[in-house]
This record gives sequence, structure tokens and C-alpha cells, in this order.
Amino acid sequence: MTTATGKARFGVVNFPGSNCEKDTLYVIEKVLKAEVDEIWHKETSLKGIDVLVLPGGFSYGDYLRCGSIAKFSPIMKPVIEFAQNGGVVIGICNGFQVLLESGLLPGALISNSSCKFICKDIFVKVERNDTPATRGIEKGAVLKIPIAHHDGNYFCDEKTLETLKANNQIVLRYCDENGNVNQEANPNGSISNIAGICNRQRNIFGLMPHPERNAEKILGNADGLAIFEALAECRTFDS
Repeated sequence: MTTATGKARFGVVNFPGSNCEKDTLYVIEKVLKAEVDEIWHKETSLKGIDVLVLPGGFSYGDYLRCGSIAKFSPIMKPVIEFAQNGGVVIGICNGFQVLLESGLLPGALISNSSCKFICKDIFVKVERNDTPATRGIEKGAVLKIPIAHHDGNYFCDEKTLETLKANNQIVLRYCDENGNVNQEANPNGSISNIAGICNRQRNIFGLMPHPERNAEKILGNADGLAIFEALAECRTFDS
């Protein structure tokens, strides 16, 4: 849709237990200077939204499994319809877990191999730059982005992994600061160092790192802003 800013109009879903929605809203509105709506989980429509963000946090207290209750929220029906019709959806951390639980992306996120909550800066390598969230970022670029999770260990069976590789659906991989993808740079045990994946059509993207937490230079690192800047151009995204 056409907005006064000329950028995509964002929507950020707020589930009970979300705790990163305000950070995400701030980055979009105050840093990116784009239009954004906060969407309560009981809403049943997504009118006028170009890009939808499922933020990080602990939706419904992470009871049962992370994201497993959120998938039953009223808002998820229009979210799924929006995504299946080509709408751009990004799930960050808990939002990634919700996308997996809803079947919009394959695989699962299980407990970190260390069995500990991890909160620190890590490095990710951009494996493809033709998705809505990575356009404009050089392929092979290394981004420094924070993580904060206990259940961020991406897992899937061998067949699914081969499909992800064959269809080039792995968007981000954990790496060291020089871009080397190895086990030493893997903070949570994720299979194939996976930090973020997309669907085959590229309009649905889930990642564990938090780009909204390092989108301003005053924080010492603004690598995360590149992802939001790419998303802001999604009105013209061709899937």
C-alpha cells in the first residue's frame, strides 16, 4: 500500500508474554521512520499491512512448547492467510518459534545444547540476499547481532535439511567474525549452524537473533537495521 513515508507499512503482533514488541515498534517508527501498527493477539484482521512482524518474548509464558499456544491466537488465522497469499512475514526469536509451530516454516527449535539461557552478541553470515529481509545486504556479509534464548537450537530431520539446502532456504548461519561457519561459532547447537530460514517463496522468514536490539549506532552496533531497511521496501517485493 502507499504510505506517507513511501515505505512499507508494518504490523507488529503483541501476544501475552511478548517482551520485544516495544523495541520493534520503536525501531520501525523512530529509527526507520516507517508507519507501523501494534496488533493485539485477539484481532482478526490485518488491514493495510505490507510487512508483519512476530516479535520475540515468551508468548503465553512458553508453556507446553515455545510458540505452541500462540498459534491458536485469533490473530494467527489472518496471519497464516496473509503469509500463504504472499504477504511478507518475519518471526524473530519467539516469533520464529510461532512460525514453526504454525507450520509456516519447517523444523523445530529445541533447548540449547548447553541447556542454558544464552544472551550475547553473535555473528551470522548472510547466505542469500534475495529475500525481503536481506535485499541490499551483500551475500556473505557478516552481521553482529544479539541473541537471547533458551530454546534456539534449530532442528530438523535429514530429509528436511536436504530440502532446505536444495531450495536455498537457509538465509543466515552462525559464524565467527571472519565469516567461518564452524561448530565453535555455533552458540546453541543448531543443525548446520542455522540461524534463520525462509520458505520456498521467500516471503516468510524466521530467525533467532534480535536485529531490533542493535539498530542504532548509539548502541555500539547497528547491523540489525539493514534487515529492517530491506523490509521497508517490501511493497514492491516480487515473490
